[in-house]
Amino acid sequence: MSLGKSKAKFPRALRIALSGIGDIRYHYHELLNIPEKEFSEHITQIAQVLSKNEILLTPSKGVCLEIAKKYKQFNGKKIYAVAPMDDKIFGIKHFKENLNIDVNGKKLFDETLNTDTWYKQHFAFGLFGDVMLVLGASLGTFYELSSAFYVYKIISGNKPGLNVLKEKIHKDIVAGDRFPFTLIIYKPFIKQELPFELKEYIKKSGGQIFYANDAKELKDILEKLENL
Repeated sequence: MSLGKSKAKFPRALRIALSGIGDIRYHYHELLNIPEKEFSEHITQIAQVLSKNEILLTPSKGVCLEIAKKYKQFNGKKIYAVAPMDDKIFGIKHFKENLNIDVNGKKLFDETLNTDTWYKQHFAFGLFGDVMLVLGASLGTFYELSSAFYVYKIISGNKPGLNVLKEKIHKDIVAGDRFPFTLIIYKPFIKQELPFELKEYIKKSGGQIFYANDAKELKDILEKLENL
């Protein structure tokens, strides 16, 4: 999708929700055959590009957490942990210690957005960003992006007979505030493009999709979105 001419600057930084893989070795090294050095270079380059914006992630181990650590080293604007702090079924024991990670003497996460339960977390996670950056194809990332655009369709008034205010879901949802909710796929971390049908449903929801072949293209896309 093409990007239009720039307008007046939006009063807050661009927010980017990171959706990625937990098992780095299996996905990136074994499935995609990306050498460790090359993978590390991608992480550094992505983090540097994102440092001019705010980022959000689930604080579980994996590629998003590694990018967040590098982002902090580049003095990125702000990191949000999006987490179901009150979940009673699955709990947060597996990532709770990550909420207290320090990077060079600074707390990694600047703020935590509580989604209450894992059901709500997965259903709405992407919507906490103006942009959803997908860093690999898995059951989890496809669930997050599919759910986000389905809910976006509802809160945008594009599902006949059903219209829910986004504030009813969570007060910190921002998708659609600046421009249509946007999905960016980082192509080095995914084997093939999204299925045709899924792409068409995302467009039908009112969203838009971009593919970044590398960190430079990611930077270009984000800068153009920033100026919309």
